[in-house]
Amino acid sequence: MEAIDGSTLEEMRTLRDETERFMLRYKFGMDEVITKLSILREEFGQTHAYNPIEHISSRLKSLDSVIEKLERKGIDPTFDSIRETITDIAGVRVTCSFVSDVYRVAELLTAQGDIRVLKKKDYIAAPKENGYQSLHLIVEVPVFLSTGTHLVPVEVQVRTIAMDFWASLEHKIYYKYDGQVPSALVDDLTDAAHTASELDARMERLHRELHGERPSSRRPIAI
Repeated sequence: MEAIDGSTLEEMRTLRDETERFMLRYKFGMDEVITKLSILREEFGQTHAYNPIEHISSRLKSLDSVIEKLERKGIDPTFDSIRETITDIAGVRVTCSFVSDVYRVAELLTAQGDIRVLKKKDYIAAPKENGYQSLHLIVEVPVFLSTGTHLVPVEVQVRTIAMDFWASLEHKIYYKYDGQVPSALVDDLTDAAHTASELDARMERLHRELHGERPSSRRPIAI
């Protein structure tokens, strides 16, 4: 086995350290968003009769996943290319009871002064062909480190419990079939998505009747 000389080892250590610091920024950006959402959740729990946030979860892509995505896009794996092209390394998911809560939480988050919205995809107002529904936001948050301020993109997905249940099942099915899902099962999934949407609409109506509110149509957030 060929020995690795000292200079090569030092280069490897340097690259490892730089990579860890680079990925750490995304973790801290994700933590910032989670903190903001957790504060909103606690505030509603303490001072309001109703809390629109049911659950908050998060995930950080592995470096291998990031590199695989760059390869699919045909982009050289460098820190600059990752920073410029991959915006979903850090992800936060918020689950709400009702569709109106989805938009309310998104408005409260994006109204904060140090949050900048880079991209919005409203798959609730315009669901995907397979029936997938969720509100996707790419937000930029400042991360304050000893090296200065770093602006970090974080993907935020806000959806109802029904939407989240459907999306979780769809993911498991596509994973089981390695993306080659039988057409009959795809049709069943699409039908289930429509059923979930109808359930959301019915539960929203019941919720508003319970609180003596007039029904309102779904509306996209203005950003």
